Amino acid sequence: MSQPFDTSALASSYSDKSPQDILKLAFEHFVDDLWISFSGAEDVVLVDMACKLSKSIKVFSLDTGRLHPETYRFIDQVREHYGITIEILSPDSRLLEPLVKEKGLFSFYKDGHGECCSIRKIEPLKRKLADVRAWATGQRRDQSPSTRTHVAVIELDSTFSTPEKPLYKFNPLSAMTSEEVWTYIRMLELPYNSLHERGYISIGCEPCTRPVLPNQHEREGRWWWEEATYKECGLHAGNLISKA
Repeated sequence: MSQPFDTSALASSYSDKSPQDILKLAFEHFVDDLWISFSGAEDVVLVDMACKLSKSIKVFSLDTGRLHPETYRFIDQVREHYGITIEILSPDSRLLEPLVKEKGLFSFYKDGHGECCSIRKIEPLKRKLADVRAWATGQRRDQSPSTRTHVAVIELDSTFSTPEKPLYKFNPLSAMTSEEVWTYIRMLELPYNSLHERGYISIGCEPCTRPVLPNQHEREGRWWWEEATYKECGLHAGNLISKA
């Protein structure tokens, strides 16, 4: 694709399309310029659908350095299962080492998760997306009623776009429910993170994630020590903008 396209019009016309149709549109427009974001949780559904539409997909995953051992094993399981390369993005040591030296490894329990997430997640992602024209995420509207209720299937990325370089963001799974995701995983016998069997639903870094109790929403297992209403780490900060 050489010219920008109308994301609002496409978001409207594709709002009731299948995830596969949305991914197909992304591949048709961007071909090799489309990257799949794999978080190591339920994004295996996104990877599975993409692999069935394209013989060579581009996938990246953020390694914060604080993930669960089970998550690292799951990432490798997916890599081997689909025979794909998963590009691992790591934090910049020049930013991380001063933070750890000054505040230790668990400063987020006192200061909030913003500073740590900024270094371990947002900066590596920003670095990656600087050379990317479009990316696809596994965001779903039912993941967070406070921030993701209105996630569009296609949007201009309000967080990482610049006037000189627009970045297009596809959320093919946005209308899928957690139940539909797990039905897909079980029916096709896809690999999944073993932490899900121990009560973890939304899985992030090990120190910042815990299992949820029955009837608790999945995001209540993230940054549970904070009073924040909007539980986002900054990767999808545009959700907070649209909410406001």
